[in-house]
Amino acid sequence: MPVEADELALNQAIQGDREAFGQLYEQYVSRIYNYIYYRIGNMHEAEDLTARVFFRAMRRISDYQDRGLPVSAWLYRIAHNLVANWHRDRGRRPEVPLDESTTLITHPEHPELTMLYSEEREGLLKVIRKLPAERQQLLILKFVEHLSNAEIGQIMGRTEGAVKSLYHRTLLTLRSDMQGRQVDELTRNVDLT
Repeated sequence: MPVEADELALNQAIQGDREAFGQLYEQYVSRIYNYIYYRIGNMHEAEDLTARVFFRAMRRISDYQDRGLPVSAWLYRIAHNLVANWHRDRGRRPEVPLDESTTLITHPEHPELTMLYSEEREGLLKVIRKLPAERQQLLILKFVEHLSNAEIGQIMGRTEGAVKSLYHRTLLTLRSDMQGRQVDELTRNVDLT
């Protein structure tokens, strides 16, 4: 949906047009679901929270105030708050089972490549899950939703420069953690006797 159509649907939804809200729902439901799923790692809970995001948005659409941000920023903020509440209520950060997270690339003629890819992906997911929620959010918006730094900044309430800085620090942390993980694995596999 082009930005103009997005704004038109938003304005109509604010006036109580449920069909216009339905257009916004269709435009953003899969993006909001993906964001929530990657933050909590549970398909059924993500479906429930996605429904709650849009229910809350529909209830509060008449109070929506245009602050120069796209409606997607408002929806992501609602999703972010619900995910934060979900984590707080559970008091833990669940791990996403690898078989649920994404489809694995398989190499039928080289099963060892499939296994290596699987182990690397699992290791990366473990490292990402240890990051603070803000950095996880950044990575999801960047690599799952493929948003620009400017769009991420709107959603996270940061400047584009601040997003770039956070992204750079996050990548350095990931690199360091992944290298540390590899060193740990190598030393575990070495027989020192």
